[in-house]
Amino acid sequence: MLKWLRRSEPKEVPAATLGQLQIVKPWARSSSSDPAIAGGYMTVINEGEADRLVSASCTAAPTVDIHAIRVKGPGLEMRKMDGGLVIPPANQQVLKPRGYHLLMSGLAAPLVAGSKLPVTLVFEKAGSVTVDFAVESPGAVGPASLSSA
Repeated sequence: MLKWLRRSEPKEVPAATLGQLQIVKPWARSSSSDPAIAGGYMTVINEGEADRLVSASCTAAPTVDIHAIRVKGPGLEMRKMDGGLVIPPANQQVLKPRGYHLLMSGLAAPLVAGSKLPVTLVFEKAGSVTVDFAVESPGAVGPASLSSA
């Protein structure tokens, strides 16, 4: 196919850039089952060498951990990523519901849809950057997220 006939999606504008890393579509939502807990999601595009998301923090939650979820039978199993999350070289890492995510615990109040939540991300090589996460309405979690709507 001729190059000029190819259609490509417009490139997503990053919410933040830190060296060779781009943070795209950062968003968060409170848990529908526990308003003191929220999830944070984004895509980290790495146009350079491998890096690692080692920690995150935000003023709204005293604890922010990097977690992974895996479907195990009819339920979900969540585990803390103590060593951080690898951002592969010349690739991307997607944090999404039912996958890698930031787990914000100890919220004094549920997140308000339509607001912004500043989250500071710390990478092993690139350093740190504060990104505004767009807050969305709570969604299904646990077994409710396994059923089709």
